[in-house]
Amino acid sequence: MTLSISLTVNGKPVTADVEPHILLVQFLREQLRLTGTHIGCDTAQCGACTVHLDGRAIKSCNILAVQADGLEVTTIEGMTKDGELHPMQAAFKDCHGLQCGFCTPGMVMSASALAAESSGLTEEEVREQLDGNLCRCTGYHNIVKAVLQGAEAMKASG
Repeated sequence: MTLSISLTVNGKPVTADVEPHILLVQFLREQLRLTGTHIGCDTAQCGACTVHLDGRAIKSCNILAVQADGLEVTTIEGMTKDGELHPMQAAFKDCHGLQCGFCTPGMVMSASALAAESSGLTEEEVREQLDGNLCRCTGYHNIVKAVLQGAEAMKASG
C-alpha cells in the first residue's frame, strides 16, 4: 500500500507515492536523490539528517515522509541560491568548521535555523543549541566559530 504526498522540496513542488513507514530522510535520499541529508544514527541522536520543515530544523530520521505532506522541506542542497553559498555554508567553509564533512550538512541546517530564530548569539548558546548535532572529528571549536560568523552574515544580509 502506498500513499500519495505533495510537498515542496527546495522550492519545487513534489508529488510522490510513498509507503506509510518510509522516513523523510529515506524519501529525500532514495526517491529524490538528495543525498546531502545523511543518515547517521537513525535514532534522532546525531543530527546528521537535519533538514528544515516549514523553516524549523528537524531530524528527518524521526518523521515519516507522509507527515511532511503539504509542508515545505529545505535540504542542504536547497540552501545554495543561484550558485551562491548560503551565509552559514560560507562561514563553515571560511572557518574550516568541518573535517570529514559527514556531520556538516546537519550542522549547517541546525545552525542556520538557530541563527534565524535568535539575535546576538553567544558561544555558550551555540554550544548548548547544537547539543543534538554530533561531530566526531573537529572538537567543535571551528564549528562554533563558523556558526557565530554565519549568524552575523545572515543578519547583515537581511
